Amino acid sequence: MLLMKPQKILSNLSKIHLPLVMLVFFISGCGFLMLYSAAGGNFEPWAKHQIIRFVPGFILMLVLAFTPIRTLLHYSYPAYASILLLLVIVEITGHIGMGAQRWVSFGVINLQPSELMKLATILALARYFHYVRPSEHNGLSFLIIPLLLLMMPVALILKQPNLGTATILTAVGLMIAFIAGVNWRWFVGSILLGLASAPIGWHFLHDYQKQRVLTFLNPEADPLGAGYNILQSMIAIGSGGLFGKGFLNGSQGQLDFLPEKQTDFIFTMLAEEFGFLGGAAIIACYCLLIILALAIASRSRNRFGGLVAAGISAMLFMHVFINIAMVMGMIPVVGVPLPLLSYGGSILLAMLTGFGLLLNAWINRDIKLSG
Repeated sequence: MLLMKPQKILSNLSKIHLPLVMLVFFISGCGFLMLYSAAGGNFEPWAKHQIIRFVPGFILMLVLAFTPIRTLLHYSYPAYASILLLLVIVEITGHIGMGAQRWVSFGVINLQPSELMKLATILALARYFHYVRPSEHNGLSFLIIPLLLLMMPVALILKQPNLGTATILTAVGLMIAFIAGVNWRWFVGSILLGLASAPIGWHFLHDYQKQRVLTFLNPEADPLGAGYNILQSMIAIGSGGLFGKGFLNGSQGQLDFLPEKQTDFIFTMLAEEFGFLGGAAIIACYCLLIILALAIASRSRNRFGGLVAAGISAMLFMHVFINIAMVMGMIPVVGVPLPLLSYGGSILLAMLTGFGLLLNAWINRDIKLSG
């Protein structure tokens, strides 16, 4: 039986990590408010759809939380293979939007498999390192499989192109390998190799990606073109001051000077309307979520659950750091949404699924798995 019986689920409700669930609700609620504001005080077209998507996503989160952890361990590789197949389908017949081929159409919905691939890779790597301990192996042979598990989806995601997601997936994979006990010398060597090959990698970037890097270095060079988005973002954040301009009163957002205000730049809109204190409060909530995820990882007595929780914490951190640093002009602009705040069905589904896996690791923290 794949899932627990209803009475078993009810008996386990007392074991759920209530602070984590409350944080998910709070940040999501803030997201609904900001999407309402982004539409000029209207639930259409973003807030209503996001709320509708949240309901089944939250139910899925609870279902995953109460799924036997041995079931997750058993189906980790099949889940990985299924999502990898979707990435291949994207490459062949994927739906194109905003200049990128990233979606698979299922009639009424368009799914972005790269978002779910992060979770599938976390599960696959956690299963591999659950059974294969780096301390028990010498040489590179034991790293061939995890490298393939990581690099196959990264290569497909880069082909879309989607540099932001590929970067997050790589960082999450490295984090899991580090927590699993892979010798730190391999990471130092990889970093040095990456830095040495950066000039070569520059030539493989698309023209728009090169332009983003150049715009990051000097956004004022083209204030009405390539530098427009980031300049408007920094103006909006700065104009919010300490307390903000008030809900629905942000000039940059309400007058449509702020681009992609419902997705990648939603934190900018929040900072303009609620100021430094509002932005700091949201960042504090994210930090608390990451700390709770790391605490769950350290508390787990089974290796699989601990590695899954560590991977979810790394994924959450990378999303939050890249998005907020991007809109503040600290790193080049990349298409990375802010978890639970940004509009989008695939990212919302991926994050709620991730929190379901995190809750599962907490509920099953004392269960020992053979490995």
